Amino acid sequence: MTTFLIIGAVGLGLLLVSLVIGDLLDGFLGGALDADWFSTAAIGGFVSAFGFGGALAVGPLGTIAAIGIGALGGALFAWFALWLTRLLKEEHTDAVPSGDAAVGLDAAVITTIPAGGFGVVRVALGGHTVTYNAKAPDLDEEITPGTAVHVTGVLSPTAVTVAPTWREITS
Repeated sequence: MTTFLIIGAVGLGLLLVSLVIGDLLDGFLGGALDADWFSTAAIGGFVSAFGFGGALAVGPLGTIAAIGIGALGGALFAWFALWLTRLLKEEHTDAVPSGDAAVGLDAAVITTIPAGGFGVVRVALGGHTVTYNAKAPDLDEEITPGTAVHVTGVLSPTAVTVAPTWREITS
C-alpha cells in the first residue's frame, strides 16, 4: 500500500508542476515524442489516479487486482485531464472592439465637438463602453455634451466621424 501511496504522491507532484510550468514541459516532451495526446497533465493524472486507486484496492483485492484497478482509474483520469486542458487551451474570446464595428451605432457626446475640431464620444460596443475622439466634418457649429450622435465613419483606430441624430417631432 505504501508503494501505491508514494506513486500517487509523485503523480500529484507532477500535476502541480504541470500547472506551474506545464507549457514548457509539454513543448519539450511533445516535441520529443511528437504526440498530440502526450501532456504532463495527462501523465500526472494517470500516475496519481494509478497510485491512489491502487492503494484503495490493494487491501481487499490484492496486488494484481490493485494494479488493474489503478491502471483503469489512471486511464480515466488521464483522459479527463487531457480533455480539460484541451478545452481550456482552445477557449476563444471575442475580438477587441474596433472603430469599424462602431460605424452605424448611436453614441453620446462627452466633450464638446467644435466646428472642424475633435471632441469625445461614448459608444456602447459589444458589451463594452468605448470612447473615441470624434469629428463632425459636415457641420459648421459645435455639438454640445449630451447630444445623441450617429457614428458615420472611421478616421483612425481612435477617431470616428459623427453626425447628430434626428429627433422625432412630437406635438
